[in-house]
Amino acid sequence: MAKYNEIETAAINLISNGTDITGDIKSTGDIRIDGTLSGNLATKGKVVIGPTGKVKGEVVCKNSEVSGTIEGKITVTQLLILKASSKILGDIVTSKLSIEPGAMFTGNCKMSENVNNGGAGTPREKEPDKAGK
Repeated sequence: MAKYNEIETAAINLISNGTDITGDIKSTGDIRIDGTLSGNLATKGKVVIGPTGKVKGEVVCKNSEVSGTIEGKITVTQLLILKASSKILGDIVTSKLSIEPGAMFTGNCKMSENVNNGGAGTPREKEPDKAGK
């Protein structure tokens, strides 16, 4: 019985069209936004911004598919997909980026294999070991 209580990996959160939220959201599950969020969004899962969705704030997630509008920085550790109807007004930090024709993007884009800051120090730690035998 304990196993059923511990497993909560399939959590999907939905902010539907016509819903306006002001404030920050933190989650471990996937999130789909078809309404409006004025605040920051951080999740360990996937973020989908629908065609009617709008985010005014910073977005941090694992994967993202954007069809709506984001006004602020978006940081994606794996894959960011910008659909033809998407509009990004802010900076992008991601490992992989897919942009469909028609998508609008205004800002800077930084692509790196290690988006997380913690992974940057690993190669430097290995080099002294090789030199020091």
